[in-house]
Amino acid sequence: MTGLVLKLGPHERVLINGAVIENGERRSKLAVMTPNANILRLRDAIHPGEVTTPVRRVCYIAQLVLSGDVDAAKARLQLLRGIEQLSQVLTDQDSRVQFALATTAVMEDQYYQALKALRSLLPREERLLAARPG
Repeated sequence: MTGLVLKLGPHERVLINGAVIENGERRSKLAVMTPNANILRLRDAIHPGEVTTPVRRVCYIAQLVLSGDVDAAKARLQLLRGIEQLSQVLTDQDSRVQFALATTAVMEDQYYQALKALRSLLPREERLLAARPG
């Protein structure tokens, strides 16, 4: 995570290596210089009850690594399998790019970047699930 810049709104909370940090009254930027820091914006967090779709499930695994609730080594195979399974369903070029980014990020222990790539697939998944015959 070396060089990651977080832009925080007033009173926005972020989880950094297990510690919840809340921004003050004004917008601010934080530069994270520590490699492999685990960072999760709490506004982006998926709550356990919201893990209701395949993409959300894989995102949640990455999120658990970032929150420190799951060991990265234990989650790696689960994430890679989940990405592979999703890539069998979401076969368009844009999704494939995001899967490649997520896979590379997982292999490099960059779980924030993996989560970011996977979260970009949530709107697509939502549209596909809404369009399916009920």
